[in-house]
Amino acid sequence: MAKEQKQKAKQFVETWTKKIEETEQGKSNERQFCQLFWTTLLSEVFEIENIAQFINFEKPVPKEFSSGKNFIDGYIESTKVLIEQKASKVDLSKGELQSDGQYLTPFQQANRYGYNQSYSERPRWIVVSNFVSFEIHDMENQNSQPYVIQLKDLPDELHNLSMLYDTGKKEIKEEMALSVEAGKIVDELYEILAVKYNDSPAHQRSLNMLCVRLIFMLYADDAELFGKKGMFHSFVESYSAENLGEGIKQLFAVLNVKDKERNEKFFDLDEKFSQFPYVNGNLFSETDNLIPRFNEELKSLLLEKGNFNWKDISPTIFGAVFESTLNPETRHDGGMHYTSIENIHKVIDPLFLDDLKAEFESIKKSSKSSNKKKKEFEELQNKISNIKIFDPACGSGNFLTESFLSLRRLENEILKELEHDGLFVDDYIKVSIQQFYGIEINDFAVSVAKTALWIAEAQMYLDAPSSVNSKADFFPLETYTNIVEGNALRLDWKTVFTPACHSELDSESLYIIGNPPFLGKKEQKKEQKDELTSLFPKTVKGVGNLDYVSGWYVKALDLIKNTNAKCCFVSTNSITQGEQVPILWKYLVENGLSIDFAYRTFRWDSESTEKAHVHCVIIGFSCETLNQVQGDSHAEQNCHAELVSASHKKRIYTSDKLFVEAKNINAYLLDAPSIFIENRKKPLCNVSEIVFGNMPNDGGNFIIAENEVEEFKKNNPKCADYVKLFLGAEEFINNKKRYCLWLKNANPKDIASSKDVMQRIENVRVMRSSSSREATKKLADVPMLFGEIRQPESGNYLLIPSTSSEKRRYIPIGFLSSDVISSNANMIIPNATLYDFGILTSNVHNAWMRSVCGRLKSDYRYSNSIVYNNFPWCSPTEEQKAKIEKTAQSILDARAKYPDSSLGEMYSNILLYPELNKAHKENDKAVMEAYGFSLKMTESDCVTELFKLYESFSKN
Repeated sequence: MAKEQKQKAKQFVETWTKKIEETEQGKSNERQFCQLFWTTLLSEVFEIENIAQFINFEKPVPKEFSSGKNFIDGYIESTKVLIEQKASKVDLSKGELQSDGQYLTPFQQANRYGYNQSYSERPRWIVVSNFVSFEIHDMENQNSQPYVIQLKDLPDELHNLSMLYDTGKKEIKEEMALSVEAGKIVDELYEILAVKYNDSPAHQRSLNMLCVRLIFMLYADDAELFGKKGMFHSFVESYSAENLGEGIKQLFAVLNVKDKERNEKFFDLDEKFSQFPYVNGNLFSETDNLIPRFNEELKSLLLEKGNFNWKDISPTIFGAVFESTLNPETRHDGGMHYTSIENIHKVIDPLFLDDLKAEFESIKKSSKSSNKKKKEFEELQNKISNIKIFDPACGSGNFLTESFLSLRRLENEILKELEHDGLFVDDYIKVSIQQFYGIEINDFAVSVAKTALWIAEAQMYLDAPSSVNSKADFFPLETYTNIVEGNALRLDWKTVFTPACHSELDSESLYIIGNPPFLGKKEQKKEQKDELTSLFPKTVKGVGNLDYVSGWYVKALDLIKNTNAKCCFVSTNSITQGEQVPILWKYLVENGLSIDFAYRTFRWDSESTEKAHVHCVIIGFSCETLNQVQGDSHAEQNCHAELVSASHKKRIYTSDKLFVEAKNINAYLLDAPSIFIENRKKPLCNVSEIVFGNMPNDGGNFIIAENEVEEFKKNNPKCADYVKLFLGAEEFINNKKRYCLWLKNANPKDIASSKDVMQRIENVRVMRSSSSREATKKLADVPMLFGEIRQPESGNYLLIPSTSSEKRRYIPIGFLSSDVISSNANMIIPNATLYDFGILTSNVHNAWMRSVCGRLKSDYRYSNSIVYNNFPWCSPTEEQKAKIEKTAQSILDARAKYPDSSLGEMYSNILLYPELNKAHKENDKAVMEAYGFSLKMTESDCVTELFKLYESFSKN
């Protein structure tokens, strides 16, 4: 199928390349061919049926934006894709004058149209095309660069146009919708219950446990696990509100006792209790938890919410319950973040599920005999049943639960195919929750995880084919000990598995997954830092600067050495940036770790109401020592070689549906050599040195606010000349003003004439003297000066903000007079030239910066030791250097045309400043030419070449 589709794509390219070449000059081909182009692509290449119903051409644009004369070229409702088609000669990066006087690029035009549709019709994707190329804009990641596909490359890029027709996994979307609704109910229940508990650990634990138990009861009631539907609902109805709490407490105690032992345990047990089966599973084993007195509101809520369809919720909702009920301090101390179903699939799909599904589809579509297909289906079922999935930071079990559900759904599909073909189906299901293992430090989370897995198992029994004998009685829950309570960084991970499993851990059936704690170096407690340090050899320096998640990589690599096991972790993005890369990844790579696929930085959300907005990466990896040698032979032996071998290619995902294939994925998650950019004290090349700005270390006593300046000068006339403009990154970028007292080389008599200035100096002396830092104490001897002074004495200097928004393609940098004082929130290059400015403001340098810099959340953190000092400069000819100087001056001239706009405003919306945008493009072109780079290179290609240059310069 893949070969056939690729062949059809080649034919499409040939046809349309010729058609475009034959088109007359001008723009006639935009309207003439738009519908034919897209109809052919969708119907003949992607085999979409009923095109007229699938895509809506010429959809009217709201009148307020088009005077009723404009139309959306194409809109696909099922996938929320808006198509903006231009003629083949149109440059998609340039703005065109609109009827309202604005210059908008084709994307901006489409985005304006799309945004003003009704909310349900707003595009998830915008695809802009000029026939010879496609620009794909992910509207959930609008700050990222568009993914561009050239028409000639379409046969190899078909997967990156899947958003045109792929509506996503239906069952996942349905589960997510239900889980979000269930999450709201849980939050409401929790909020009403929470007021009845105090903040003590015992009360909070009881609150947590009550919420999880109640949700379990509502689910079991709806799914008829107790024997018939509505038993718990009737139980709640039978009590008055004031007695309901005691009734529920007794019911929980009964659920933990075997049927035959209940007469001994409870005297004259009422039938309303005895009708419920023994549950087991430790969910109700604690009987001393506190249950409050219920009221009418609580009772009504339970009865009302009991009418919600709990049967079809994803068991991962228990993770959301757990998150909702944990107090913020507990959640932060453990670095806990919980996960949506959709995000879980970003881990498990490329790790193992996509391959298994591809193999299933290959067998399903095979023309082989029934007996051969039966054999292959059974072999696939056996393969699935032998998989072991291990989450060494499993929390409430979301990753394990969703993985189980996914494998069981696939197994059910296998059994349904056999049943459909009239083939014999064994009367048992092979995939079991016993294949799933975990470690979790929170004891209550362990109970939640086990409960979620049991519910998942129940759901899958109900969903099994009719010919399969489903489990007659769900209760009592079977003993399940594969989730271990403990500290994952202190435990030997092999102890989680039974001795019988140890030999299987060396096979390809083991997958290690998860979402380890998100704790940076400043958030870690001493014991957590000690745990991390203990995992590395003493020869590895700087471990104290690593994020806590690093420990899981080290432990995982230790477990999978010399095996074909594979791993994938969600991680803080900072482990792939700045100083952490050479510390962690150099050690991992030298010990055999190989990155197989990765999602670059994106925002990670949970399903709970209190969402955890953190910036993450996803990294799939294995140990290349054995995998590298045996991988090819395995693919060759597989009967579905084409599908399997394709899955072994390394992939870098830039969005849910967009990825590029890579030859090598390095620690910066780039298709580039495995090079580690370490701290460097001096520049790699023979260029000007860069330094920090000036640090006051003054307790705020030298700082003067803008609204205080005139009064200060008036009251201290002899010190008025010592008041200087003082800019940090925030002030420089956003055109704000702040001032400081700059008393270097000041006349002592002038200082002594001002009581205000003398008092400020005394305050600085006292502040520094009382410091616990020895270096600060010494500065008390010169209290009239900044703590650290690096300000140039004369001329201009180039200022680079240390932190700036990731939303800007270019970091705003600029020249300032030496009379303007820079704070230590900036980097400065004294006596920088126009040529320096041209290189550093170019797309080449900014691409390098984005790849190797550290981040503050997602904002860029520019550093001297990582970014600037390691940057490989070009060696231009005199002519090339002069051209860069000219384009650099054009950027400064273009800025000067907008005196009322800050640099932040200009660079956040650069397309609204056409002269500036043009000047930058010309500068980018000049710098690319000086490097000898092709103007058609992508940013990734550019960084790959820069890494090669860096490696070459480092060796010299």
